[in-house]
Amino acid sequence: MKALTDAAIRQYRDLGYYSPVSVLSATQAAELRAKLEAYEAGAGPLAGTLRHKSHLLFTWLNDLIRHPRILDSVEDIIGPDILCWGSSFFIKEPRDPGFVSWHQDSTYWGLEPSDIVTAWIAFSDSTSVNGAMRVVPGTHKLDQIPHQDTFTPNNLLSRGQEVMVDVDERQAVMLELAAGEVSLHHVRLIHGSDPNPSDQRRIGFAIRYIPTYVRQVAGTHDSATLVRGVDRFGHFEQEQRPDADMSESAVAFHAAVTDVHAQILMRDAGREMRP
Repeated sequence: MKALTDAAIRQYRDLGYYSPVSVLSATQAAELRAKLEAYEAGAGPLAGTLRHKSHLLFTWLNDLIRHPRILDSVEDIIGPDILCWGSSFFIKEPRDPGFVSWHQDSTYWGLEPSDIVTAWIAFSDSTSVNGAMRVVPGTHKLDQIPHQDTFTPNNLLSRGQEVMVDVDERQAVMLELAAGEVSLHHVRLIHGSDPNPSDQRRIGFAIRYIPTYVRQVAGTHDSATLVRGVDRFGHFEQEQRPDADMSESAVAFHAAVTDVHAQILMRDAGREMRP
């Protein structure tokens, strides 16, 4: 039985996104946020590579990337054999100037073909007031668009990359989410978000799902986590599940994996990934 309706799947195919998908209750979302903030209270905010592939560091995030309601929706789009290639926290603090420029996710990932979907789950409400994501419908049907690297300090992207075309912001759609809801978007959909001028944190966790036939073409090797079905292709090294939150073995494995990812994402950039 499909999780998404035919109309929802058709919207994703036609427009490049579908939102919202109800996944967690408000209480469950609050529990995840509490776990994140409990860690931050002791160790400080997640920074640098800790914000990426965090499911390799925390058992509760490793559970989240396998959540049946998320995977059921993703399966309706890319099929039953699914890898989690990556995950990233996008956290905007109150009155934070941080923003995300207009971009396509596919620009530096090195993944082909482009049958890749991001499930962006809200740990807090994500609204027009606190910098919710905006998308430009239908742009996923475009080829890969040239980007320029800006390395703007307040840009939350690894290279501050932005599309080298004029974006008609009048066409943009804001994907507001209640805590526990998920939006789905295609890897080539142009999207971005504004700063958070409010007095509330905006916390989002983006999970990158790929069908097992996708390849890494920009690096000599890469890794991913099989979350559903069977991997008949073996294009990615299988990742280990953390045995405990921030355990010594989990931290070491995460460091090795994110170093490989940084080499792929920052190739030809002339600098390392920002801290």
